[in-house]
Amino acid sequence: MEKKMMVKQQLNNNHQNTPRFSPHSTLLLFSAAVFAILATTAAAQPFDYADALTKSLLYFESQRSGRLPYNQRVTWRDHSGLTDGLEQGVDLVGGYYDAGDHVKFGLPMAFTVTMLSWGIIEFHDEIAISGELEHALEAIKWGTDYFIKAHTSPNVLWAEVGDGDTDHYCWQRPEDMTTSRQAYKIDQSNPGSDLAGETAAAMAAASIVFKKTNTHYSHLLLHHAQELFEFGDKYRGKYDGSVAVVKNYYASVSGYMDELLWAALWLYEATDKDEYLKYVVNNADAFGGIGWAITEFSWDVKYAGVQIMASKLLEKEKHKQHAHILKQYRSKAQYYLCSCLNKNNDTTTNIDRTPGGLLYIRQWNNMQYVTTAAFLLTIYSEFLQDLNQNLRCPAGTVDHEEILSFAKSQVDYVLGSNPMNMSYLVGYGSKYPTKVHHRGASIVSYRENKGFIGCTQGYDHWYNRAEVNPNVLVGAVVGGPDSEDNFWDQRDNYMQTEACTYNTAPLVGVLAKLLQLEENHELELLASY
Repeated sequence: MEKKMMVKQQLNNNHQNTPRFSPHSTLLLFSAAVFAILATTAAAQPFDYADALTKSLLYFESQRSGRLPYNQRVTWRDHSGLTDGLEQGVDLVGGYYDAGDHVKFGLPMAFTVTMLSWGIIEFHDEIAISGELEHALEAIKWGTDYFIKAHTSPNVLWAEVGDGDTDHYCWQRPEDMTTSRQAYKIDQSNPGSDLAGETAAAMAAASIVFKKTNTHYSHLLLHHAQELFEFGDKYRGKYDGSVAVVKNYYASVSGYMDELLWAALWLYEATDKDEYLKYVVNNADAFGGIGWAITEFSWDVKYAGVQIMASKLLEKEKHKQHAHILKQYRSKAQYYLCSCLNKNNDTTTNIDRTPGGLLYIRQWNNMQYVTTAAFLLTIYSEFLQDLNQNLRCPAGTVDHEEILSFAKSQVDYVLGSNPMNMSYLVGYGSKYPTKVHHRGASIVSYRENKGFIGCTQGYDHWYNRAEVNPNVLVGAVVGGPDSEDNFWDQRDNYMQTEACTYNTAPLVGVLAKLLQLEENHELELLASY
């Protein structure tokens, strides 16, 4: 990630404060009617969601650090980072590179794993039917295996390997890395409640995913999650205050309170222990859970995710004693959803859209906010459908179908239904970015040419070349177009052409859901003939 967080706006510019804070008459006529239905269906469903789902999971194999497994499908990659942690006397081999560089940033990696896990929890059957469940589980486990290594004792978590400043001086394949691999940690003297909280959330969510298929591993993840939450809650502080090298890249603008609520909710989902629910209820006001009304959901800002998870608890009888607080969480969840749907009365509180209809938060890697919004809209649509309820927004009532339709429109935009006719999911469709800002993809594969490529050699011979990347970063979701739907496919245009793991992660579950709906609709048409 090329210093993108240096231009990140302050959280206050991206949310609204409350007073406290802020989707037969003849055979001929019958045949014509059937043809019209099929034609309409074809027009409404122009995308191959199965292909998009398969490719989205391939992307995580491109981002792997460490010793690659025998079943590695992305064959232009090879082993890398095999001495990570050696200088500090700890094994930190593995995990994911976040984007187009070779730093292992703990916070976005953890959020990536949380979102992959949440996608499987919500859409397990859909992913299983698609045939991609094993690949999805592998993507999660590659991350959680690393977190287990990084959590070396109850109050120590290794936060980062490498640093952005030195990494960005070089344009090299990960297999050739000569940059610093210094590791940085948080501990009781150097706290990082946001990082500990997000990593706890990731491991708790993953423990739910593996509960039926790998019981021992699930218990291990849950043990680490509980310890990390306790650590983050007891020794409070922002991790970028303890790990200064991260500030220009993944600064914790929202602070750590949202991550602590987020972690507690995931631990409640994983354990059903009242202590975690009480934490979410008792800290709802002080931690901003029922105070902040937010219009983004990202690796930094978790409030919208917290509010949607908490609001879903309201429907269970055993939670009625907390109804007063849970209703306030729901109010803020609905604010986020209504802002996505352009249904708040005050237009300044609705999320901007491009002329082509894409949600638009900011110019740098805007797609991350689009994919998380599509995910939250999709799961809330299912929630309302199950309850036979509608979403009541200030500017009108919205049913579950309209919510899902809008979420689908955002996914379809990503896949190519946009003014540029460009798929922003790399490798999908006939037109997609070919000069992605990504070191490994832009340089000849190490397996094809093992000759060493140095820092400046990479810039001189590969970064500045006019040709397309020699390796296709299949499944990556790039930063995407500007506010007017314009996109320039240039390697040095990292605001638009760099991809990140947390852009693709929320799409996995949504693509599986859309695929299932598409197939069911076709079956219904056939059954009605």
